[in-house]
Amino acid sequence: MRPPFRSRQEVIINAPVEEVWRFCMDLTKIPVFHPRVCQVDLIDGKAIREAGVSYQCHFSGGKHTCIERDIEIVPLEKIVTVLPEDSIGITRILSDYTVETTFQKLGDASTKVAISHYYSTTSLKAKLLDLIAKRKIARETRATLEGGKAAIEAGRAPR
Repeated sequence: MRPPFRSRQEVIINAPVEEVWRFCMDLTKIPVFHPRVCQVDLIDGKAIREAGVSYQCHFSGGKHTCIERDIEIVPLEKIVTVLPEDSIGITRILSDYTVETTFQKLGDASTKVAISHYYSTTSLKAKLLDLIAKRKIARETRATLEGGKAAIEAGRAPR
């Protein structure tokens, strides 16, 4: 059972869904489009996402990391990721933090990518963190989506 829905951000990328999917499946690409991640360690030794694969993201500035694990992959449709551990303390407060990335084909040459966040706020700390961090999460997710859009579109051959 998924925790309660909290927010959703989306972007339209001028590339076919298959191209967008291939780019997003490659874990080594995360630092290319995620503005806060400078390095990814492949914990399970796999560079391509699959259900059960974990990886560690190192945040810019070098002080903090998080471990993410993909728990569901539906080809060309969605990736569901959980955050089992981090050095910031978010997982101690939001223990069921789940992110769903969806891909929607919008014709032959464009794709809508949406990132939705889900987590419970059962404790007072969780309610306060949600109140304080909700806008920041939305801004950083928007920046991540825009980074992916820019990287994918820049890598496309001119027509």
